[in-house]
Amino acid sequence: MQELDYAKIGMRIRQLRKARGWSQEELAKKSGISMSFLGHIERGTRIMSMETFASLCSVLDANADGLLWGVAYPSGALEDVWAAADKNEKQCQSDGYAMYVRIMKSVAEIVNEA
Repeated sequence: MQELDYAKIGMRIRQLRKARGWSQEELAKKSGISMSFLGHIERGTRIMSMETFASLCSVLDANADGLLWGVAYPSGALEDVWAAADKNEKQCQSDGYAMYVRIMKSVAEIVNEA
């Protein structure tokens, strides 16, 4: 099993926080943790609990795989949609929809390879 890199996890949290235009103080308040602890998390110098990690994922609207590993894996529901689209592609009235599904599959494959 791959070992967690807490510095990289913290960097990803910081990137998402900054992308939302939030200060450390804002994210800390929304997550129910101290600003000091959030600073340690972002630097990778302290390990957070699962509850804190889940709270940060929720507040940041972030995928856990994305924060942990830097890669977001497609959910099973999305794979089900693609499978159904493959079965019904010939029956689909809109060529645009079928093309959209093929493009989204390609993007997901590229993201998962990175």
